[in-house]
Amino acid sequence: GPAGLPPDLLRGDSFVGGRWLPATSTFPVRDPASGAVLGSVADCGVPEARAAVRAAHQAFCTWRGVSVKERSSLLRKWYDLMIQNKDDLAKIITAESGKPLKEAQGEIIYSALFLEWFSEEARRIYGDIIYTSAKEKRGLVLKQPVGVAAVITPWNFPSAMITRKVGAALAAGCTVVVKPAEDTPYSALALAQLANQAGIPSGVYNVIPCSRSKAKDVGEALCTDPLVSKISFTGSTATGKILLHHAANSVKRVSMELGGLAPFIVFDSANVDQAVAGAMASKFRNTGQTCVCSNRFLVQQSVHDTFVKKFAEAMRESLRVGNGFEEGTTQGPLINEKAVEKVEKHVSDAVAKGATVVTGGKRHERGGNFFEPTLLSNVTTDMLCTTEETFGPLVPVVKFDTEEEAIAIANAADVGLAGYFYSQDPAQIWRVAEQLEVGMVGVNEGLISSVECPFGGVKQSGLGREGSKYGIDEYLEIKYVCYGGL
Repeated sequence: GPAGLPPDLLRGDSFVGGRWLPATSTFPVRDPASGAVLGSVADCGVPEARAAVRAAHQAFCTWRGVSVKERSSLLRKWYDLMIQNKDDLAKIITAESGKPLKEAQGEIIYSALFLEWFSEEARRIYGDIIYTSAKEKRGLVLKQPVGVAAVITPWNFPSAMITRKVGAALAAGCTVVVKPAEDTPYSALALAQLANQAGIPSGVYNVIPCSRSKAKDVGEALCTDPLVSKISFTGSTATGKILLHHAANSVKRVSMELGGLAPFIVFDSANVDQAVAGAMASKFRNTGQTCVCSNRFLVQQSVHDTFVKKFAEAMRESLRVGNGFEEGTTQGPLINEKAVEKVEKHVSDAVAKGATVVTGGKRHERGGNFFEPTLLSNVTTDMLCTTEETFGPLVPVVKFDTEEEAIAIANAADVGLAGYFYSQDPAQIWRVAEQLEVGMVGVNEGLISSVECPFGGVKQSGLGREGSKYGIDEYLEIKYVCYGGL
């Protein structure tokens, strides 16, 4: 394959009904670090989407009846194959997303662990027996798979966002049609190759890549098809609202993991060195391109100057911008030119309104999609960088006086995915953790994602939870059976 990528895993056709199928046209996939074309991928449209749904529905009729032990075993085999091919899968992620190779390797392990986790959860789908007020009746509660799930995933975690959804769906007895992001389809197709090798039956896991120009129509087709019972989407809040609108007409089950604007609060009781280390981990993973990246840094007045000084030093000493395949790179390129322009816009808006550039502040000398890791001080809450999700290597620091002020600023957003804060005051920790209007809170910790824990947000950051013991419930219906005449 190109750039030393594994040819046996680098597939360009769609995968539907257990077969690799070309489309009438293709679209190019580019390396965001160099702009070079990695290859061409099938550009599926509405007809291909509907065909994939039919294949998934046909497979569902038998997959739902497969024993939980067998479903568990197949998911475990898929996990084993991911681990065996982890290095090659990581190379694909780095090539198509620009993510540093070390981070890509970490994503593959994280991604595979969802398959392992849900292979175990498949055998723990329990119902209930209810003793009713009528002695001749019993109530039975059954959990059954919802049906075909349409899974629409983003480019920033092109493997993990698939397995977190698909692992739960297949464990529950559902079948899936995956529409990966147009920037990163190769990871989804590589997973299809391994699923096929693992023995996942034909039609249970289907992948239909498509270009940006066809994404809107394909998304609408998946959300309105009467054979689709469930929509699971990770992406922007704006796109999530459109998909919700389409799904509403047929009242489909939906899971939405949407945008964030994560606050990172440093209180005066915090260990500043720990806070800086946590901020570095939270902000600069994947070059700031994750939905749980800290976006607004709120630092109490008494520790503000110390935090900014130490954070700037850590950035200069620890961060290295470069191609994801280069040894030592910690910051790869942004995904495309549009992403670079957004970071640039946020910086220029902040500076125009009085912010100070402590370090960075412009496009990197490497050119292309690279941007300097940037730290801003004297930031105010009316700047774009504190009201919009940046999705890039930008750290805007806002100074605050009181705990109440920090909570008010943090909760002013209409989204609430993740939030972080550093404090050594036990009473304050309880207060703030309970008052932050987010779905996930990191207390003295900058990395919070784990397969065992529920992932999701509140307000306009989404609906439902992924991962953990709760994730499989998103793909199950509860049926009550009244058993009389006893």
